Amino acid sequence: MSDFDASERAGRRTHPLTGLVQGILWAAAAFVAIVGSMLGRGDGNSVTVIMWTVLGAAVGGLAIGLLAGYLSWYFTRFVIDGTELRITRGILTKSSRRIPYERIQSVDVAEPFIARIVGLAELRIDMAGGDESRTTLRFLPLPEVRELRRVLLARAHGVEVEAEPDDDARSLITRVPPDRIIVGTLLSLDFLGAIVMLVASIVIAFVSRQVLFAIGGILPFGGAVAQIIAKRVLEQWNFTLSRGERGLRIERGLLSRTSQTIPYDRVQGIAVKEPFVWRRLGWQRLEVDVAGYAAQSDDSGHNSTSTLLPITDPALAEAVIAELVPARTERLTIDRPTRRSRLFAPVGWRFRWIEARAGAVVSQTGWIERTTCLVPHRKTQSVELRQGPLQRWRGVATVEVHTPPGPVDVDGRHLDATEARRFWNEQLTRI
Repeated sequence: MSDFDASERAGRRTHPLTGLVQGILWAAAAFVAIVGSMLGRGDGNSVTVIMWTVLGAAVGGLAIGLLAGYLSWYFTRFVIDGTELRITRGILTKSSRRIPYERIQSVDVAEPFIARIVGLAELRIDMAGGDESRTTLRFLPLPEVRELRRVLLARAHGVEVEAEPDDDARSLITRVPPDRIIVGTLLSLDFLGAIVMLVASIVIAFVSRQVLFAIGGILPFGGAVAQIIAKRVLEQWNFTLSRGERGLRIERGLLSRTSQTIPYDRVQGIAVKEPFVWRRLGWQRLEVDVAGYAAQSDDSGHNSTSTLLPITDPALAEAVIAELVPARTERLTIDRPTRRSRLFAPVGWRFRWIEARAGAVVSQTGWIERTTCLVPHRKTQSVELRQGPLQRWRGVATVEVHTPPGPVDVDGRHLDATEARRFWNEQLTRI
C-alpha cells in the first residue's frame, strides 16, 4: 500500500522542508520589492545608509518569511479519498479546497530553483471553470509528486492507477536546443527595442551626468530585458515536447524546471506567431489555448504556460497543428477587410483575413508580427457580431469567435457589414 493509499484515512502534511523553501521564496520576493522601491524613489541617501537598509531588509525578510513558511506548512494538510482531493489551509481562518477528480483538467509538476536544490517539487492542479481554477500543493519529494500526478490523472480519467502509462513510454517529438532559443530571443523586436532604450538611457546618464534622472529609464528598460531573458530563455531552456497516450508533455527550465501535460481533448485552439525578423528565417512560435489554464502573460503578451513550441520551423509546426487541430482541409469561405476599413488600420488592414474550413475557423492579422489562429468548430464557445458607431458610418463590422482566455484570438475585423453578417450566420451553423 502506497503513502497515498494511507492518506485516504488521515490527512498528510507536505515535506518538513516546505516551510524553509516557502520562507526563502517569500523573503526573496519581499527583498526585491523593497530594494526596487528604494532605487525607484532615488531619495539621495548615502551608500552606507542604502547598504544597511538593504541588509536589514534581507535579514528581516528572511526571518519573517521563515516564520510564515513554517506556520503555512504546519497548518496545511491534504487528503486523498475515493472521490476527491482535499487541501486544508489556514492559521486564523481555515479553508478547505475540495477537488473532485472529474473536474481535474491537468496536473503539472513544477520545481522552483530553491525547492529543486533539496529535491522537492510542487503539484499544480488545474480544474474546469472558475476564477480560481488552479490549486498548488507545496512541497513534496519529486518522486512522490510524480506518483501523485499519476494517481490523480488516472482517477480523473476513471481508470485504475496501474493502467496509467509509464512516463518512459513517451515518444519524443522535438527538443529545442538552448542556442536556438537564445538566438530567437536576441532577434525578437521587443528584446531589440528594450536593448536600444536601455543603451540610450545609459548614454544619457553619462552625457548629462544626471544619474538619478537616467535611473528612471535604466531601471524599467533593464527590468524589461531581464524579464524577457527570464521568460524566453531561462524558462524555456532544454524545451522538450513528447507524445503520450492522453496528451503532450512539455518539460522546460534551467533554474526552475516544469513538467506540463496538455491533454489532447483540452486543446481549444492554436496560435502561430511569426515576428518580423523570424519570418525571414522561417521560424515560428506555437501557442495554445488549453481549457482550465488561466491566461497569465507578461508585459509583452508572452505566456509561458501556453507555449507549445517556443521556436520551430514550419514543417514541424504543421505536423503538430495537424495532430492537435485537424484543420488543414478544404476552404469553405474567406473574407478580407474592405478598403473602407483603412480608417481603423491604415497599414494592417491589408494583412487581415478570416476563413472557414471544413474542420476549423482560421484568421490572420499583423504585419509586424503575423499571427494565425485556428479554432475547431466544435471548440467554439460563441460567435459575436459587433459594430460600433464609426463602423456603422463606414459600413463595416467585426466578427469574433470566442474561446477560453488565452493567446488564440480568432476574429474578422472591419469586414464589409453584409459579408460580416453572412459569415456570422454561417459560423453559428457550424458549431
